[in-house]
Amino acid sequence: MAHELVEFAASKTNSFLEFLEELVASESPTDSPPGVERAQSLLASCFGDIGAEVEPIPGRDGFGPHLLAHAGTGSEQVLVVGHVDTVWPLGTLARMPYQRDGERIAGPGIYDMKGGIALIWQALAGLRELGRTGVSRLAILITSDEEVGSPTSRWLVEELARQSKAVLVFEPGVLPAGAVKTARKGVGLFKLKVGGKAAHAGNDPDRGRSAICELARQIVKLETLADRASGVSINVGVIRGGTRPNVVAAEAEAEVDLRVATMAQALSMERAILGLEPLGRDVRIEVSGGLNRPPMERSAHVAGLYEQVRGLAEDIGLDLPEQAVGGGSDGNFTAALGVPTLDGLGVVGAGAHADHEHIRLSHLPNRLALTMRLFEAL
Repeated sequence: MAHELVEFAASKTNSFLEFLEELVASESPTDSPPGVERAQSLLASCFGDIGAEVEPIPGRDGFGPHLLAHAGTGSEQVLVVGHVDTVWPLGTLARMPYQRDGERIAGPGIYDMKGGIALIWQALAGLRELGRTGVSRLAILITSDEEVGSPTSRWLVEELARQSKAVLVFEPGVLPAGAVKTARKGVGLFKLKVGGKAAHAGNDPDRGRSAICELARQIVKLETLADRASGVSINVGVIRGGTRPNVVAAEAEAEVDLRVATMAQALSMERAILGLEPLGRDVRIEVSGGLNRPPMERSAHVAGLYEQVRGLAEDIGLDLPEQAVGGGSDGNFTAALGVPTLDGLGVVGAGAHADHEHIRLSHLPNRLALTMRLFEAL
């Protein structure tokens, strides 16, 4: 039976690719609500065509709409999570088109994570085609703002998770073996603003107080707070400051990314960063921000769900390793609630947010067969 399911999954490759190509062609960067809405409309139509009950959720605060679909008749709900927004601006397809080169299928957003959405759709379509109606009660949530921290969808992710016995996140799997993710780092986002005093750099340099120099001192201080060996990293990714070379800078600012492996680290680092004080004379600093995503720790709930899914994978002859990663996802929110969560169940490939973004087709039959098994057995 398991072998037959993998063979059936392999026979759906063309159907999967046709759907995926259409979805990739519907460009949907987070900052384009019209683009996101077009992609969500496509998904609403396709999920509706295979019998799912579709509920569009209007966007707000400058973001596009979310999509909630219900399928299956099980007694307890399983939440299936994905996002349609990408980091690629409108027009990227012109230089980075959808294309197939052997087993590599490339295109903007194909790996992160439109391939995962296509996998969800194809699994449901395949089960319907086979007449296998014993599908778990699925709530399928496709959000529009995950790439920027889920500011308008977090409440919905958490509300649905609280109503569910398990959460399956279809972010991509990790090469070479398609590992799923049982731990993710938490993410903190901060902004550091520095105020100094302007002066003529040639005539009165001593009257000035350089905000740029103070910002540099604070950046060095931030570096001392990091502890990569224990999973704490800090990245000052953006800096701005000053007006002209001959003016002592009165203002400067930096945007800071924090990654932590545990909630204890998150709380400690948040206090430390928000508590930064001036290191130079007669300057002001202001720190804002905080934890954006709690860490997804490998709790007993997460480990238990992983073992259950690994057993289902073994049923179809698939070895399913696990991995911890530094990036965050909506699975961070659900795992932090204590709801059993497994991430990285989507397509297998590489190049998230990079020009070489692609998926590997050879992994598709097993991945699709596993998704079908999950939708039936959980």
